[in-house]
Amino acid sequence: MTARTDHPGPPRTGGVRERLLDAAYGAVVAGGWSRMRMADIARSAAVSRQTLYNEFGTKEGLLQAVVLREADRFLDGVEHILGEHGGAPADAVAAAARWTLAATAEDPLLRAVIAGDDELLPVLTTRAEPLHVALEQRINAYLSRRHPGLGRRGEAMTEVAVRLSLSYVLLPTDPERAAERIVAAVAGIAAAPRPAG
Repeated sequence: MTARTDHPGPPRTGGVRERLLDAAYGAVVAGGWSRMRMADIARSAAVSRQTLYNEFGTKEGLLQAVVLREADRFLDGVEHILGEHGGAPADAVAAAARWTLAATAEDPLLRAVIAGDDELLPVLTTRAEPLHVALEQRINAYLSRRHPGLGRRGEAMTEVAVRLSLSYVLLPTDPERAAERIVAAVAGIAAAPRPAG
């Protein structure tokens, strides 16, 4: 199977929330996040500053929402890969990891976060729990639907694949080499003997 590497697409437009997310996305990608004030983002989205605060609470809350929206787009791609995969669960999770590495290699938001200021990187590192949870929930949902007998082993495969994938995304290396290592780790979990009792 050939890995899809297309970017999930341009920012969406629409309601107030989407316009605010689009404005924040633009600020991050342009490299101006640390200088951007909430009032500037509200003005760019043609809403009041109070509306922005009501919707996201804080600047970090807005940034996390932008990252989660983009992660949701990537998860749609991951689900597509998983849905096409009829093989062993470890192979499906590995295919999803391979696709993630290829798709994130040139993502403008991810590049801005990694190369950006100290305010951006924690959203993918020390304060990345919402992202980890979203990624793991979507992959675990797939595994429980398609391979219900995996149980905790499926959860372990998912956690290892997500953590390794995000690590390789943050500290890029050769995507194929990284994918091979993720595949080896996930396959090891899949092949490990089940604990007794």
